[in-house]
Amino acid sequence: MALEDRIPEKIQARRFLVRGRVQGVVYRWFVEREAHKLGVAGWVRNQPNGSVEVLASGSREQLAALSARLQAGPRAARVDAVDESEAQPVPDLKTFRIEGVW
Repeated sequence: MALEDRIPEKIQARRFLVRGRVQGVVYRWFVEREAHKLGVAGWVRNQPNGSVEVLASGSREQLAALSARLQAGPRAARVDAVDESEAQPVPDLKTFRIEGVW
């Protein structure tokens, strides 16, 4: 077994702000599904200005894969931009959820 296979990769966190036609097109459910597939923890929520905000924690590779999927979006969405910034990992965040849905 190679050394890199035995050392867990450091968990990183990123905040994504997705702009375009991303509300009312099942975008949050798409993000939740993709995050679960990738094993990413965090949350997704609509913003009052029509954008969607995502906080995600995972390895560098997991976050890069999620970023690509956020840019693609579901079929009904039109993603104009995905702004990405560093965030602080949330220690107790172990799953991915949609926020703001009752």
